[in-house]
Amino acid sequence: MTVTATSVGEPEQLEPLAAPAPRGAHRVRRLVPAAAASLSGVLLYVSFPPRTLWWLALPAFAVLGWTLRGRSWKGGLGLGYLFGLGFLLPLLVWTGVEVGSGPWLALVAVEAIFVALVGAGIALVSRLPGWPVWAAALWIAGEAARARAPFDGFPWGKIAFGQADGVFLPLAAVGGTPVLGFAVVLCGFGLYEIMRLAVEGRRTGGVLRRGAAVVAALSVVVPVLGAVAARSLVSDKAENGTATVALVQGNVPRSGLAFNAQRRAVLDYHARETERLAAKVKAGKVPRPDLVLWPENSSDIDPFANADAATVIQRAAKAIGVPVSVGGVVERGGKLYNEQILWDPNKGPVDTYDKRQVQPFGEYLPLRSLLGAINANWTSMVRQDFSRGQKPGVFTMADAKVGLVTCYEAAFDWTVRTTVTDGAQLISVPSNNATFDRSEMTYQQLAMSRIRAVEHSRTVTVPVTSGVSAIIMPDGKITQRTGMFVADSLVQKVPLRSSETPATRLGTLPETVLVLVAIGGLGWALASAARGRRDRGAGDVALEEPEVTEPAR
Repeated sequence: MTVTATSVGEPEQLEPLAAPAPRGAHRVRRLVPAAAASLSGVLLYVSFPPRTLWWLALPAFAVLGWTLRGRSWKGGLGLGYLFGLGFLLPLLVWTGVEVGSGPWLALVAVEAIFVALVGAGIALVSRLPGWPVWAAALWIAGEAARARAPFDGFPWGKIAFGQADGVFLPLAAVGGTPVLGFAVVLCGFGLYEIMRLAVEGRRTGGVLRRGAAVVAALSVVVPVLGAVAARSLVSDKAENGTATVALVQGNVPRSGLAFNAQRRAVLDYHARETERLAAKVKAGKVPRPDLVLWPENSSDIDPFANADAATVIQRAAKAIGVPVSVGGVVERGGKLYNEQILWDPNKGPVDTYDKRQVQPFGEYLPLRSLLGAINANWTSMVRQDFSRGQKPGVFTMADAKVGLVTCYEAAFDWTVRTTVTDGAQLISVPSNNATFDRSEMTYQQLAMSRIRAVEHSRTVTVPVTSGVSAIIMPDGKITQRTGMFVADSLVQKVPLRSSETPATRLGTLPETVLVLVAIGGLGWALASAARGRRDRGAGDVALEEPEVTEPAR
């Protein structure tokens, strides 16, 4: 039995005490949100390539919305971290393919912190009117932060990169990866809000809060209608004629970190496949290309310092008879560069592009002295840091302007955009994925290139040392692709385009607007929480004040 508070002078009212729930049931109830957050993160991972289950991102965010709505910021922080682990642990497992689980787990642990902070923010704004909008903007703000820090950022796992096969894809042409990702997350949170309001309506006899219902419906309808309207921005029409491109995939002697142990073999393989392509052209089996694209690391022997490497490349270029873009490792002025070299069949090397966004712990080693002091073996894999290029790379090959975005750079919005604004009519993403064997990394990166094709309305070519090499149309569709760890070549006539999409013209503006929306929502939520605490405090003081009576006159 329990005693309830009564008015003075009234008899105490006794109510039966409900039987306490079993202690185990309480534990289970506490574990349900944690399990749901983790599993919804895994669901989001399953929506990513190589699978084409893009739509699973919507229920993933719907479940995340259920776990976070109405919770304290501390609860949101923990649940957000679990969601991040569920998503990023399987997504980034390829980072430990050759170097062990240590770097993989460390990377995930750091990246999940950003997701945790977003979870805390979503928990706070979930009490606001129209919370799906604020919550989706917060997610994009978290992606913006991840793309910039630490060590110049790691944007792998942006929601947009999982939508290459989805209905929202045309939105990439509107505002790039931030707008595409915002639409997906907003739609997911909107679906949860619709379901929540429907349940609430049944409990209240069909009474719905009109404003909340309208916002929830618009959170789903507007992204879908926006994607349908944005299809008009996607076009494969040639604006500056066409070019017949050839991609050469020479293959490597072995996968993993040892692929580079036989650098001369890698160069020979690509030269041999180019000469084989030249023989096919001569026999009339394939069209004569206007330009040939080799992958990153196709000549890790510096052709400027090694005459034998230059001779091999020159012979291959002479055989095919058109300009060749060669991926090389070049030392200049005591500095090391990951470089694309434009090789003319008659003049030799005539232009270069140095990779601007170099990969931390892969191409340069942050905190080298600290890591070396802990374990000298950790610094042996990157003996010399690569230096950064300073300018976008656009090669004039035949009559085409080819923009260069080397491998890891495809994950960064700014590197691709500056190449297009510098005049690229088509984009090449030369890559070397041999280090990561047959992992999902290759397919995740290929999806990024598909998003970039739509974002900037350009043909994107992806020549890779060991596969998958591919040709992607401006609408994001792959028209040709190779297998993995085979020698092969692709030849195709592709459109050249020079018009700019809204995403190209707007640059970082859509992302900036969404970040400001996130800050505004967070500020509103914090101010509301502070006002609520003040009001409760004032009420408590009023209850504690003694009754004041006027003195007798």
